[in-house]
This record gives sequence, C-alpha cells and structure tokens, in this order.
Amino acid sequence: MNDGDDCTTRRRTLYRGRVVDLGMEAACLPDGQRLDLEVVRHPGGAAVVALDERDRVCLLRQYRHAAGGWLWELPAGKIDPGETPQQTARRELEEEAGLRAAHWCSLGSVLTTPGFCDEVIHLYRARDLTRVAAHPQTHELIEVHWVGHDEALQRVRGGEIRDAKTIIGLQLARP
Repeated sequence: MNDGDDCTTRRRTLYRGRVVDLGMEAACLPDGQRLDLEVVRHPGGAAVVALDERDRVCLLRQYRHAAGGWLWELPAGKIDPGETPQQTARRELEEEAGLRAAHWCSLGSVLTTPGFCDEVIHLYRARDLTRVAAHPQTHELIEVHWVGHDEALQRVRGGEIRDAKTIIGLQLARP
C-alpha cells in the first residue's frame, strides 16, 4: 500500500460498550479491492482446562443470555487492561471455579470469529489444583462440575458441549 492510502487507519466507531467496540473500517484486500467492513474490536480472553489428579476437568454450567440458555464451558473470561492472558486465566479460574493451580501450560490461542471480530482466546491447561473461595461476578450464574476428560469429549461428540473455546481446549488438553 502507498503512504497516502487511507485504508490503513480509517475507522468510524458505531458503538463502544463495556466489552466490544463496533466500527466501520476501511479495508484494502490483497487483490486491490477496497471496501468498508463492520469490525468488532475485543480485548481478548483466556480459558482454562483445569484437571484434577484423576484427570477430571472442571466444567461450568453457565447461563448465557445471548446463547439462549445454559451452556457447558471452561472457566474463562475477558482480559482486563494491564493483564497478561495467563493472569486472566488465573483470575478467572479462581473467581468462577474457586481453584488455584500450581502448574500451567499454554495450549495456544484461537480466533473466535475472524470474519468480523478480532477476539483471541488464549487456552491453558492447569494442574495441581487447590480449592479456594469462588467469587463470581454478580451477573454470572455458574454451577461448578467435575467430569472425566473422556466423558467431556463424549459430550462434545454428542452435542451437549457446544461452546467453541471449550471444545478446542478439551481437544488440545487430551492426555
């Protein structure tokens, strides 16, 4: 692209909320096409496959209005300003599941919906768990459950677990 090309920086904010920033962005495609795209900017998040000594995984049954009801998910949350993804993972594991882990392993990261959003979810496996007091946020309706890793993968195949970060995290953390 040329220095005078306005596609590199032009963005018009349509909506800015607590979590997302929706804007119309000028895009210059590799084939030379120019178009305006609606793009959601998101700070990203982290999710944790927490495994106990019997290889049971901590799954949350959580109410999600946008998804139309209760979902099975890994402990996860949005990266707060100044946090690293692993700090987010540690915080969310404690807040939502009441757990701390001594050993952490990165499982990589995934783009959730790259067609219109830049959200990246960083995935971790956590082991050597210690129970602490959970303190979910007031808007979070969460039940903590322990399920064998193989059983959790069966629930994925059976369609009971539908959350993408959870499906990917469970697959990447296979023993």
